[in-house]
Amino acid sequence: MAGCELPLDNATDADVQRILASAKTVAVVGLSPKPERDSNRVAAYMIQAGFDVVGVNPGFKEILGRPCYRDMASVPGKIDIVNIFRKPEAIPPVVDQAIEAGASCVWMQMGLAHNQAADKARAAGMDVVMNKCIMVEHRKLFPGS
Repeated sequence: MAGCELPLDNATDADVQRILASAKTVAVVGLSPKPERDSNRVAAYMIQAGFDVVGVNPGFKEILGRPCYRDMASVPGKIDIVNIFRKPEAIPPVVDQAIEAGASCVWMQMGLAHNQAADKARAAGMDVVMNKCIMVEHRKLFPGS
């Protein structure tokens, strides 16, 4: 497995607040059906916070009572945030799919950063957040919601 990069350029708190305030649909790439996994806990939190969460995991049709798709091309409708829970080397193809799907933002979870993929997403007009947990950021910026 490739080592994790550090973000060379990352979203500010103001950027993150704007992204989360305007987002409705979050595609969780690498969503696990196991409750002890971070992807599952974060997705469950985002559902409770009012987001429309869809899973992207080719091994399952449904996780957390929500539909799960084999890839982002299979997800119907608009995707606002693509929340990535995959190994660093899997990030570039996920970003390519996010661009193809017309997503607004690519969000790489805590411990994940890929500067080249981030630059490609930004060049396509997307917001990029790296090495931040969407649940932690939401709790911090929208307390009590």
